[in-house]
Amino acid sequence: MSNLTAAAPFAILLITIVLANLADGRRACGRSGIAFAVAGYALLIAFYLVLLALGAMVQLLGTAPQEVLPPPVRQALPALASTRLFALGLWAPSLLGIVLLLKPTRRAAARVIRIDLASTVHAVALSFTALVLANLLATLGLGLENLANQLANPGLLASDVMTIAVIWAQEIFWVVLALAGVGLFTRRNLSDALRRLGLEVPTLHQVGLGILLGVLLVPLVALMIGAATALGIPIDTGVEKLSERLFGPLARSLPGILTLGLAAGLGEETLLRGALQPRFGLVLTAALFALLHSTYGLTIVTVVVFVLGLVLGIVRQRNNTSTSMLTHATYNIVMAGLGLLARSFQP
Repeated sequence: MSNLTAAAPFAILLITIVLANLADGRRACGRSGIAFAVAGYALLIAFYLVLLALGAMVQLLGTAPQEVLPPPVRQALPALASTRLFALGLWAPSLLGIVLLLKPTRRAAARVIRIDLASTVHAVALSFTALVLANLLATLGLGLENLANQLANPGLLASDVMTIAVIWAQEIFWVVLALAGVGLFTRRNLSDALRRLGLEVPTLHQVGLGILLGVLLVPLVALMIGAATALGIPIDTGVEKLSERLFGPLARSLPGILTLGLAAGLGEETLLRGALQPRFGLVLTAALFALLHSTYGLTIVTVVVFVLGLVLGIVRQRNNTSTSMLTHATYNIVMAGLGLLARSFQP
C-alpha cells in the first residue's frame, strides 16, 4: 500500500500530461479537445487541493497545544526542522500551481518564455514547475540534518541493489514523462518525439565534446567550491552528511558509480534539457535543475548546480540533448570516481 501511495503523485502527473496532449492533438486536427483539457485540469487541481489541505492541516497541528494532539502526531512533528516551512511547502506551491493554470498568469509568463496560450500542454507544464518548489520547501522543512540522521538508521537503508533500482526507476519515469509531454503516440510518432527532445545519435565530434566538457566541469566545480570556502561560505554540514548517506554507498562500487552518472544523464537531461528548455529557456530550466536537487537545500552547492545547468543547457542549444547527456554522465562518473579514489588513500 505504501508503494502505491508513493507512486500516486507520479501517476497523476503522467495522466495529466497525457490528457493535455490529447486535448492539443484534437485541437490541431480541428476537433474539440475541451473534454480532455477539462479532465486534465480537474485532475491536477484536485491533486493541488489535496496538498493544500494537507499543508493547512500540518500548519494547524503545529500551532495546537501538544497535550491535545494524538501520540503519533506528537512524535512526528518534532522530527520536522520547521513545521511551518514544511506546511508552507505543501500549501503555497499548490496554490501557485493553480494560479499558473490561469490564462492571465500564463499570458504574463508568455512574455518571457516560449509558451502558447492556447496549449493545454504548455499550461500544465508551467503549473508543474510549482511542484519543484514544493519538493524543495518540504525537504527544507524536514531538515537536511534530520533526513541524514534518519537515513543513518540501518533499518531505513535499502541494499545497494535496491537503491540502484530506485534511482533507475525514478530517472526512467522522467524519460517517460518527457516522452508523454512532447506527445508520444498522442501528437507525435516515436521519431518525431525523439527529434523534439533532441535525442539523436551523436557524431564522433559530439561524443568527444561531451566527454571533454564533463571532465573539465570537475575542476570548474572545484574552483567554485574553493572560491566560496575562501570567502567564508563553506558547504553546509547537513548537505555533506545527507549526500554521504544517500550516495556514499553507491560511490564505492562500479555499478553504483555508473548508476549515478548514466541514470541522471538519461532522466534529467531528457526531461529538462530535452522537453522543457526549448519552451522555458536556458535560465529558467537551469534554475529548475538546481532547485530540483532539493537535498542540497539552498546552499552554495545550489549555485554550483545552477551553473552546471547553464553549461548543460548551452551544450543542448549548440548540439543536442544526447551531447548534454554525455556531458552530465561523464561529470557525475568522474566526480564519483574521484571520491572513490580519495577514499582508497585514506588510512
